[in-house]
Amino acid sequence: MTSQTIDAAASGTWKLGDLPVHRIGFGAMRLPQHGEALEADAVPRDRDQAIRVLRRAVELGVNHIDTAAFYFSPLRSANELINRALGPYPDDLVIATKVGPGRDASGQWQAHATPAQLRGQVEENLRQLGRDHLDVVNLRIVGTDSIAERFGALAELREAGLIRHLGLSNIRPHHLAEAQAIAPVACVQNMYGIGATPEQKKLLEICGDQGIAFVPFYSIAGTGRTAGATTGHSPEVSALARAHGVSPAQIRLAWTLHQGPHILTIPGTGDPDHLVQNIATGSLHLSEEDLSTLHRAA
Repeated sequence: MTSQTIDAAASGTWKLGDLPVHRIGFGAMRLPQHGEALEADAVPRDRDQAIRVLRRAVELGVNHIDTAAFYFSPLRSANELINRALGPYPDDLVIATKVGPGRDASGQWQAHATPAQLRGQVEENLRQLGRDHLDVVNLRIVGTDSIAERFGALAELREAGLIRHLGLSNIRPHHLAEAQAIAPVACVQNMYGIGATPEQKKLLEICGDQGIAFVPFYSIAGTGRTAGATTGHSPEVSALARAHGVSPAQIRLAWTLHQGPHILTIPGTGDPDHLVQNIATGSLHLSEEDLSTLHRAA
């Protein structure tokens, strides 16, 4: 499989609310540092390299970037790198961000934002990104408690024109129903990939039935999570990678894309070569036999 000239458009399109995007996007979590993301003592990535990766992503057709104000390392902020690399932004570029979690200036995690504090997080994203409104804001949560007050606070900011579309991250099915009673939900962003649990699959199916974009995270990283791509690939994944002439990471990403047309992937990297490989995966076709093999291996 050659990847040098493959554009993100090869992955197809879906919509975030009323905003059409290619199904292969870019996740900015790994961009500010080398090694594990979200660590207080992470080694900052070279600024010029990060900017080159962002610009190359857009050159290759990426028009959906996922970020957050809490994606930073000493000296580097994902939001400000995006602003520096891509501003003034292309008309078709959709930038989605997240609120809820927060880190202090030293990189230590703080308590999740209260409804009253969410406006400050939204305004910080606006400032860092250099925008007068945010295309998509995902409320990221932890736990199973009600999200009505927090989602309601974001719905008020949407009515005020600071946010165009709202989404949810790291949720359970009952959270989606609760949010939809308050305001439209454009997307759900949850962990999903090979080996997904029945509960994870159920939420994917619910979103598909309702035409809601599903944005999986850790599709490539798997159990590696913030540390990056897993190295513990199953024999089946490794064998299919050899058969298709691609990396195991590309097989994992392609499998995820094949789980439904409403899936928008956001693989992240600070490596220009990995970026090209990720985007090229949008043209990788897995046969029914391939998918069955991966299903049995999961």
